[in-house]
Amino acid sequence: MGRVSSPADPTTPSRRDRPRRRGSRILTVVGVLLIAFGVGVLGYVGYQLYGTNITSRHAYDSEREQLKRQWQQPATSADPQQGGTSKKDTVIPGDAIALLSIPAIGLHEIPVLEGTSDDVLARGIGHYSQTADPGQVGNFAVAGHRITHGEPFSKLLELNRGDQVVVETRTKIYTYAIDNAPKKLTVTDTDSWVLDPVPGKPNAEPTKKLITLTTCQDLFHSPDRSVGFGHLIDSRKKS
Repeated sequence: MGRVSSPADPTTPSRRDRPRRRGSRILTVVGVLLIAFGVGVLGYVGYQLYGTNITSRHAYDSEREQLKRQWQQPATSADPQQGGTSKKDTVIPGDAIALLSIPAIGLHEIPVLEGTSDDVLARGIGHYSQTADPGQVGNFAVAGHRITHGEPFSKLLELNRGDQVVVETRTKIYTYAIDNAPKKLTVTDTDSWVLDPVPGKPNAEPTKKLITLTTCQDLFHSPDRSVGFGHLIDSRKKS
């Protein structure tokens, strides 16, 4: 005959204990899932803050070296920097077009790429395609990340009036001076007037050679943008 358990038998859980154990198992499973979720979130945040910087800085190096090799090759008649076809007809979105340096904040030869898509901004500084080319009459406007993806503009809000921005193309080096520091102007991401040929005057005919720098106003996602303006003070041919 099989053993008959009595309520006093310690080897057999009572009916009262069974729901408690099932509840304990559920809490354990929920706890494990919450820990896994937390680890996943921390991993994602860590990748955004650090991993994307590593990946993007490798991309910066690659774009820079590729552009310099391209400049060493003979220019074609279609090269807009040689007075040929318009840049709009020759440059593909995502192409590197220049190198940008800002000595005052330790920025050195960051590639400037055509367009401002997420992919472009992960590989360098983006040039607003509808704005002027480097060194040309009008408004040469660019955008860059302040945090993540290489964060080239992480210190942009430290710029002051008179600080210089140097833009190198195949044939020339253009130097701009900051007129309005980025820390003094905040706009929303829909305030497109900052990209006008004459910022804030959409119908005005441009006569000056300007530069506009834009970046996120906050360290994390925000619709606000910090904007700096400058003008060309020097242009010289590369030897």
